This record gives sequence, structure tokens and C-alpha cells, in this order.
Amino acid sequence: MTEFNIFTDRKAVKEYDASYQLSKEALIDLLEKANRAPSAWNLQHWKYIVVHSDQMKERLLPLAFNQKQIVDASATVIVLADKEAERNIDAVFNPDVEAGRMPAELKERLAGQINGAHSNPEYAFEAGVLNASLAAMQFMNAATLAGLSTCPIGGFNRTELIETFNIEDRYLPIMLIPVGKSAKEPRSTSRLSVEETATFL
Repeated sequence: MTEFNIFTDRKAVKEYDASYQLSKEALIDLLEKANRAPSAWNLQHWKYIVVHSDQMKERLLPLAFNQKQIVDASATVIVLADKEAERNIDAVFNPDVEAGRMPAELKERLAGQINGAHSNPEYAFEAGVLNASLAAMQFMNAATLAGLSTCPIGGFNRTELIETFNIEDRYLPIMLIPVGKSAKEPRSTSRLSVEETATFL
């Protein structure tokens, strides 16, 4: 048996074993790993809505244009970008200050930088999307290493999703990630070469 390579062998899976069920504890473990993703100033610009019950999968299905993996996968994680991540300053930095890992003066200096940057709505939006995307990829890698399959989905009705799941204005849904057991080996795909995607200066 050849060794699995997460970088070359991971594939987006569209067909899932509907009988396979992930526990809430297993999903929490994957999300804890996703939370270790890097983020600007460690603000962790993400939130998740985990659609796990059959009832909520059925509600999500039409919002995702009836893509069947929504109901067949064990769960679908809705990844939200935090457009107001500056509100996380105390929650992120206070434990470090209290534990002696960060001087209070450094926290105040960083808070000034963060609030200054986030006073620009365009920056706040872009930072939320960028950093939440890092957590999304981390989640997919964690799932792959656990022997599970995923598929990032960008095709969904964002307006109706926000209304249906009562998502506050602070957050922007950027991606749906079904996770579960593959029912069928997905087709292989090609990738552009480094010569086509990179410029060395």
C-alpha cells in the first residue's frame, strides 16, 4: 500500500456515504484543529455553523442549489468570515497578558494597530475572508488526515442562507464544507504547473 500524500492525493468529494455518521465529538475535534490556523494578529476571524441534523440539512439543501452532498455527508460546516474581528482583542490577548506571555503595554500597542486597520471597512472585509479561508483549508486538511472527505462549496444563496440561519451582520458566509465518508472515488484532476502559476524575481 502506498503512503497517502495529503497534498497530491486529497480530492474534492461530491458523493458521500449517507449511512456514515460523524459524532459531535469528532466534529469538535476537527474544528479545534481548524482553529489552530494562522490569522492576522491572532484575531481568528472565523465562526462556524455546523449543520449536523437531518432536519437542518434539508433546510440547507435548497440554499445550496440542491447539491446532494449537503444531505448525504455527515455534516456541512458553514464557514463565516468575521468582518469585526477587532472585537476579539480582549478575548485573544487578555489570557496572554494574565499568563505573563504578553506585556500589557504590548497589548495596548497591538490594539491600536488593529483598531486603526479595521476602521477601514474594505480592509476588515478582506481580512475576514482571507483569514477564515485559512481556517477552512485547515479544517479540510484535518478531515483528510482523519480519513474523511470534504468538498468546498462556493455555490449557495448567500442572502437566503443569512436569513434562514439568522446570521448577524458581523459575519459573512464564505464557504460550505460537507464532511463525511466518500461513497465513490472522485475523478482525478490536473493542476497548472509551477511555471504557469509562479513568477520568480
